[in-house]
Amino acid sequence: MPESSLPESVRPESVRPESAVLPSAALPSAALPSAVLFDMDGTLVDTEQLWWQAAAELAEELDHPLTDQDAPEVLGQAVEHTAAHLHRVSGTTRPEAELAARLGESFAAKVAAETVPRPGALALLAALREARVPTALVSASPRLVVDLVLSSIGHDWFAVTLAAEDTARTKPAPDPYLAAAERLGLDPAACVAVEDTPTGVASAAAAGCAVLAVPSTAVPMPDGDRITLLDSLERADLALLGKLCAAPAV
Repeated sequence: MPESSLPESVRPESVRPESAVLPSAALPSAALPSAVLFDMDGTLVDTEQLWWQAAAELAEELDHPLTDQDAPEVLGQAVEHTAAHLHRVSGTTRPEAELAARLGESFAAKVAAETVPRPGALALLAALREARVPTALVSASPRLVVDLVLSSIGHDWFAVTLAAEDTARTKPAPDPYLAAAERLGLDPAACVAVEDTPTGVASAAAAGCAVLAVPSTAVPMPDGDRITLLDSLERADLALLGKLCAAPAV
């Protein structure tokens, strides 16, 4: 498998939504969400493949070429999680901290060289800004990577930004989304989270947010009454976000 490519089974073109969402014109009018909380990698910017490349390159050094079986331990995961996985499966004597540092440096270099917004991401952010709906960036990436992305797409889209270092636990724990809602002074249940991986969806759902899952890979998503699957942010608008947030929390 080439290091530059995601495994075929989890490539974006393999994504098949489990449920259809009507176009916004067909949706009833609904109140706007109190806030929209965005994941970064794979949701707003097309960096998931860059993260896979960084992990694949390190895995090759450790004589453990990545396969589909490694994907759940890499995609959507924090640096430390993937480093621990590679340490375990490769049997290397190199310290986990060294592997994590190498992963972080490699990923940051790739992001600095290439940051591409996902289709529909900036248009949705612009619509939310025009409607005066606050937004937050909630990422499991290190602050260095978050700031590199923000320097490319713009810092002023977000009232709050959280990186991996900003909470004691990162995704899939609910801490990042709970912290984002707290900093905005809002109830998480009144917010919509936008995510692309099962790890992120689990984090947002555990925090009590309504979740719009827009997969960047073809991995199965968690089910839930307030989890909605959509195939592209190009199909997301204010009416849809309002409808999602209006769904009762259980």
